[in-house]
Amino acid sequence: MAPALELPRSVLLALWLMEGPFPASVVQGDDEEHGLTGDGPHSSLDSLVQAVAGSGSDVAAVLPAPGDPLVGPAQAAAAGEAVLLHTREGWSVALVPQVTRFGSELEPGHLVTWQVVEVPDWHTAWLAVVGTLDEAERDLRAGLRLATEALVQLDVARWRNDAAERIALVRDGQLPAPRLPPWLKAQGQRVRVLTQAARLRAIVALATEDDGGAVNLWQADQRSTALREVDRLARRAMSAAATRAGDGAPL
Repeated sequence: MAPALELPRSVLLALWLMEGPFPASVVQGDDEEHGLTGDGPHSSLDSLVQAVAGSGSDVAAVLPAPGDPLVGPAQAAAAGEAVLLHTREGWSVALVPQVTRFGSELEPGHLVTWQVVEVPDWHTAWLAVVGTLDEAERDLRAGLRLATEALVQLDVARWRNDAAERIALVRDGQLPAPRLPPWLKAQGQRVRVLTQAARLRAIVALATEDDGGAVNLWQADQRSTALREVDRLARRAMSAAATRAGDGAPL
């Protein structure tokens, strides 16, 4: 059975914020109750959600990695993700999840606090970086070809006994439907982009668990470079699918 694909917390929160108010618990999943701290008038994530969701505010999920153009605060780069928010009243902030892991590998738990950081108006810079959904879907096709070529050249079956089987399962993985907002079902292209991007990121995560079949430093570097590019394309596409900015409509 194909596994459910994982989406970053910031992507889930951005998608839910595009429509009407919702219980903040839908973003939490198996986490402990999410907290909120930092700039602004809201004392809890629920309070912020009730005030902002469905209000026509612009929202975007950013998933930065080292070397990417940074739109948002430095905290977003450290966390690897954030939600950018700009309300009709001109309140412009980043919501950055600070995650503390506890428990064991078998029974992990997570404490999550969203740090609210005021930022300059981010629209122009972000839309120039993320592009459109059409561009994202085209880039994902290129990313899939690149990932396939890299895995074939590296002989995935030599990595570990279960590597090829695990990657085959990921390629058939689906988004976690119970955690997604209902409106998303009618957005075919958005669902395709999110699904393909999540699959590619999961493949990259599996492929980078160890040095794979590389037998020298050059092979290891080639493999790492190819997989970093695949992950970059997937992150940008996922962000495009979780952005509504400019005219109040999703990209």
